[in-house]
Amino acid sequence: MATRAIIALGILLAVAAGAYALDPALDVSQYAHTAWKVSEGFSKGTIYSIAQTPDGYLWLGTDFGLLRFDGVRATPWQPPGDQHLPSSVVWSLLAARDGTLWIGTENGLASWKGGKLTACAELAGQYIYELLEDREGTVWVAGAANPPPGKLCAIQNGSVQCFGTDGALGIGVIGLYEDSKGNLWAGVKNGLWRWKPGPPKFYPLPGEDYGIQAIGEDADGTLLVGRKGGIYRFVDGKTEVYPFPGTVRQFKAQRLLRDRDGGLWIGTYDRGLVHVHQGRTDVFAASDGLSGEAVSHYLFEDREGSIWVATANGLDRFRAVATTRLNQDLSDALVGSVLAARDGSVWLSTLKGLEHWNNGHITTYSKREGKLNGHDANSLFQDSRGRIWVSTLGGVGYLENDRFVSVSGVPGGAAGIAEDTAGNVWIANQDFGLFQLLRGSVVQRILWAKLGHKDFAYALAADPLQGGLWLGFFQGGITYFKDGQVRASYSAVDGLGEGTVNGLRLDRDGTLWAATEGGLSRLKNGRVATLTSKNGLPCDGVNWVMEDDAHFFWLNTPCGLVRIVRSELDAWSAAVDKDKDTKRTIQATVFNSSDGVRLDPGPGAFTPHVTKSSDGKLWFTNRVGVGVVDPRHLPFNKLPPPVHIEHVTADGKTFWQNLSGDASSSRPRLPPLVRDVTIDYTALSFVAPEKVLFRYKLEGLDRDWQDVGNRRQAFYTNLSPGNYRFRVAACNNSGLWNEAGDTLDFSIAPAYYQTNWFRAICVAAVLVLVWGLYRLRLQQLQWRFNEGLEARVSERTRIARELHDTLLQSLHGLMFQFQAARNMLPRKPDEAAAVLDSAIGATEQTITDSRGAIQHLRSEMGEGDLGQWLTATGQELARLHAADGHAPVFRSTVEGERKALSASPRDEVCRIAREILRNAFQHAQASRIEVEIRYDDREFRLRVRDDGKGVDSRVLQAGGTAGHWGLRGVRERAQQIGARLAFWSEAGAGTEVELTVPAAIAYEKAIERRRFSLLRKA
Repeated sequence: MATRAIIALGILLAVAAGAYALDPALDVSQYAHTAWKVSEGFSKGTIYSIAQTPDGYLWLGTDFGLLRFDGVRATPWQPPGDQHLPSSVVWSLLAARDGTLWIGTENGLASWKGGKLTACAELAGQYIYELLEDREGTVWVAGAANPPPGKLCAIQNGSVQCFGTDGALGIGVIGLYEDSKGNLWAGVKNGLWRWKPGPPKFYPLPGEDYGIQAIGEDADGTLLVGRKGGIYRFVDGKTEVYPFPGTVRQFKAQRLLRDRDGGLWIGTYDRGLVHVHQGRTDVFAASDGLSGEAVSHYLFEDREGSIWVATANGLDRFRAVATTRLNQDLSDALVGSVLAARDGSVWLSTLKGLEHWNNGHITTYSKREGKLNGHDANSLFQDSRGRIWVSTLGGVGYLENDRFVSVSGVPGGAAGIAEDTAGNVWIANQDFGLFQLLRGSVVQRILWAKLGHKDFAYALAADPLQGGLWLGFFQGGITYFKDGQVRASYSAVDGLGEGTVNGLRLDRDGTLWAATEGGLSRLKNGRVATLTSKNGLPCDGVNWVMEDDAHFFWLNTPCGLVRIVRSELDAWSAAVDKDKDTKRTIQATVFNSSDGVRLDPGPGAFTPHVTKSSDGKLWFTNRVGVGVVDPRHLPFNKLPPPVHIEHVTADGKTFWQNLSGDASSSRPRLPPLVRDVTIDYTALSFVAPEKVLFRYKLEGLDRDWQDVGNRRQAFYTNLSPGNYRFRVAACNNSGLWNEAGDTLDFSIAPAYYQTNWFRAICVAAVLVLVWGLYRLRLQQLQWRFNEGLEARVSERTRIARELHDTLLQSLHGLMFQFQAARNMLPRKPDEAAAVLDSAIGATEQTITDSRGAIQHLRSEMGEGDLGQWLTATGQELARLHAADGHAPVFRSTVEGERKALSASPRDEVCRIAREILRNAFQHAQASRIEVEIRYDDREFRLRVRDDGKGVDSRVLQAGGTAGHWGLRGVRERAQQIGARLAFWSEAGAGTEVELTVPAAIAYEKAIERRRFSLLRKA
């Protein structure tokens, strides 16, 4: 990047001599002028001095310090840190060739270079009036001590040498100038010193109370000085009055400047700005727009050739423009039409008469001189015989041999005049139709209705190849008229631009171009195509079209003057003819108000609106005078603009600013979590800052360059932490790009949670969490497997118990009955039969009990309500025992808000409850059995009561009857789910069984909360 910057700087220096320059043939009023006034807030105080450093910035010394100006923003400048200027009043500035900015104040001298401000100790407390760097690189400082005498000091290689301490320089040196011969001149009170080469020599020039400040040089090298209310040539120690061209009022000269094109600029004390150039003298004062009458402080020419003027009330700039205006010498500024004659002169029609411009001199033809039959002039035309046809409100005639000849029978106010190949002159009149004249006499009048129109023809053009006449109409459409007939007509339906046809022009090959309100239309071989803003024009309306000598097409539009390379039009035309591609775009150069073009919303009512003089210049009406453009000498800015990044602001706070002009060596670091980042940049082209275009790219974010027009800020939001490189490039008003531009590397610090170590910790934590979840999942699976295994073992144990308590015990009893029957059969057949009958009945009962036991193996509650299930179970048991004739009364109650039980405790509670109920129904011989369920926040409780015979206390103490599994089974089930089982029984007083399950085990939501707590701890 540094190499590219060096190359760009080399190019800059190489083309500096060929930069934008003022046309010395123009008056000051014909240059583009811009004023910045103190009263409008441009600066706090008067501007005393101007300098331009090699980085391109313009520096302004004022009453209130130093301003750094980029053409758009004037920024108060302060050195960094604890560095300070000797005084806030800056009287003189010098940008040395080595890049040093010398700053002269009312209290001493300082220099600024490489980001460091250095005060000159030898000149501390001095008034510094003037600064100059001679061709040898010595810096000369003109000033005065307080109190006097004045001093003249030379600074070379850091060494300071002062002269005048003996009082020879009087109260002070207020003017310095080095002429083309190398002589150094110093202006003091009542005289002039030639300081070098050779010994210093004083030339007394009395009459100036404050000394001689205006020193310059004439075109022939003669020294010029301002004194005694004027400018004098200084030759051999004597003065002679400067011979001003023309008449100039007396003035007091304060400043002199000879620009690079030879023009002499004189700043006066009370007459504004005097400009002497190519044998002319003109004045530009406050009445012309100058910021102040007193140009007593500074005149400066920048590297692009613009002239800067510091007045008591502001700052003014004069620069070259693409077009100039001719209005100051016209009898009336409102010009209706313009016509270039074959002899090189130009005719202009105004409300006060006909103006004839010839070699810079203007002659007016009016009614008072008897040369027109009306004081106004409208449309103009020159026929093949050289006669100038003029339309006025009073009639139509022509100038021949400087005599106006009226033509009878043709009313005034003609809109257009043309001559066909047969010598007929055609005149279009808005109200009376189309007139045909031959040899000055009217041949016929054709009404507009006969041509198929209710409106009138606004533009005429004779066809040199086919003969005949083309007419463009006010309400739109064109018509080809020949031999008294309309041969062809085209309208918007055929592709012609909509609205008024403002002008017509025929190419050498017969192509017709029509300037319309809807664009530039082209007619060739019967096909119409229209060029509009969709194809690259700045806007649709076209007031006129003209081709210059270099075959560039010029269009006047409401957006400005448009210049199109003929090859662009040919490519567009080829695309239209071959591919029917009417959407193809073109490249066009636009000259607007910043280029001196007065924007014109539409042409006037008379023609022609544009003409080409014999020297190739284009003259065109612009409602206030006449615009003139020389296509062969368009000003081109050859200096690519220096580009600088100035500030970096984040969330409203400035974190970095460029004071040294070099951003490449800086690497600002922004704090974490910045939200809105704004980067200010600029490009230093003072010709037309508003036409400087920018593009930028933030490497690390933007993939492509961002074209942002003339915006001088870049905005970014929510940038991630990291390193970035901001690049910006710019082009000047002529489209010349500085591709190297400027770059700035910066970074955004990460917050702690955006750092790599924090990310590593987070990754490690996630891995640990995943590992913990994995281990927990394994534990859950293991727990579920063990739970399922225990459930299966328990189920098998329960099945064994059920089979033992039902089938096996019954079969064991049947075996004894069968054995008894066998023993009785031989001796007691009847009794044996009775035993067998009893065994058969017992067998049936055993089958019934076994079927019931097997059925109860699968009769779990599932997802239903526990109270309803126990009620249904009790009712079923009561129904089975009703067949035996001794069914007890069964009742169930539920207390508390019902809560969902967890699956495993629910199944065990069901089995325990069923076993207790079955035993109560089978063995208790009770008349009443009750079940009570209570849902409590702390526990779940189940009670079963009966009023039967009770259970022997020895059985309860033993945990059950030997060989029976019922009581043991329910105790094991209760223990398995962590429940408490209690029995109360007395012989003959019934039995009560209470099952209590803690809420953390019984209820489903409590279990979920416990699991979540375990997961969080894991």
